[in-house]
This record gives sequence, structure tokens and C-alpha cells, in this order.
Amino acid sequence: MNQAVLHYVYDPMCSWCWGFKKTWLQLEKMLTKDDIEIKYQLGGLAPDSDQVMPVELQQTLQGIWRTIHTKLDTEFNFDFWTECQPQRSTYPACRACLIAREEGKEQEMLLAIQQAYYLQAKNPSLSSTLIALAEQVGLDSERFATQLISQEVNAKLMEEISGSRAMPIQGFPSLVLTVAGEVFPIAIDYSDWQKTYMQIKQLINDK
Repeated sequence: MNQAVLHYVYDPMCSWCWGFKKTWLQLEKMLTKDDIEIKYQLGGLAPDSDQVMPVELQQTLQGIWRTIHTKLDTEFNFDFWTECQPQRSTYPACRACLIAREEGKEQEMLLAIQQAYYLQAKNPSLSSTLIALAEQVGLDSERFATQLISQEVNAKLMEEISGSRAMPIQGFPSLVLTVAGEVFPIAIDYSDWQKTYMQIKQLINDK
């Protein structure tokens, strides 16, 4: 029997991924116990840009944060919108996670970026923020800074984003199960990991 693989397609600066975090960690823990392989896969929400986010978009995103807070009781620090110059650029944070993956620290970097962005009102679109976070999770900050702007790492990210877009996803976060040579999109329940878990187990058992 081929081992089942669950792809968790995410972006470190996706607010719905932040809202899903608690439920996802519970689901991941159960699936790992069942010997289902988990693969984190970067989706790439917004390309590189040093432009300040238009006010209309800032207001739209603040509205999304409020919706997630209301529906899921997820904590957000709205000081970000007054203390930082928001940029619609998540690729730097994606590259940071990709670099951390090579050191076995992708999940630590993801959490550090999310906490910096959503709780500490820091801007993960900036290299300076990401370098500080790399040091925080135990990476060599000088080496990380070099990799962050390297063509090699960027090429890997573009390849991964391309792979994610070829999957049956509707945005981030997304879950995609591969088992016995078949690919299945998995419905996400943001507040009940058990519903998603049962869906995955049923698909595997049917194979």
C-alpha cells in the first residue's frame, strides 16, 4: 500500500492560515500518529514589491482580520496597520520558510513569522524582520541574509509555487491528499479538526 501524503499548502502571511493554526496543529498531530506523511508546501500569495499597500487594500485586509477574529476567536494586533508600512509582498516570507526547511526549522520559522506579523506588529515583508526571526529560531543570520536574496532560493520558490498552483486548491490554506496515485482536495473545517480527519481517513481506507 502506498503511503498517503497530505500536502499543507500555505503562505506564512495568509491570515486564514493563522486562523487555522490551532486546528491544523491538532489535525497534524493525529495524522502523524497514523503514519501519514505531512508535506508543507508554499503557495505564494503576493509577489515581491516595495510599494506601500493601497489604503483600500489595507482596509479590506483589516476587515478580513476582524472576520477571522469574530468567527474563530483568533488574536490579531491591529497596531500593525499604524506602526508599519504594509506591503503586499509575501514572497520574502515564503523564501524564509524555504531556507528554514533546509535546516529542519520550517515550522518554527512559520510560527515566528505569524507571531511577528499578527501579534507583535512587525512587518515580515522586510528582510530586516526576517533576518531577526531567523536568528530567533537558531539559523545563522548572515548565511540566511545571503540566501534570502539568492537566485537559487528564488528559483526553488518559483518551482514550488508552480507545483502548488497545479494542485486542486482554491486558495490558502489548502489540504491535498495523495494516495494510491490519486489526488484529492480536502475540505477544511477551521474549528473542528475531527471532521477533516475523518474525511482523510475515509479516503485512505477506501483505497
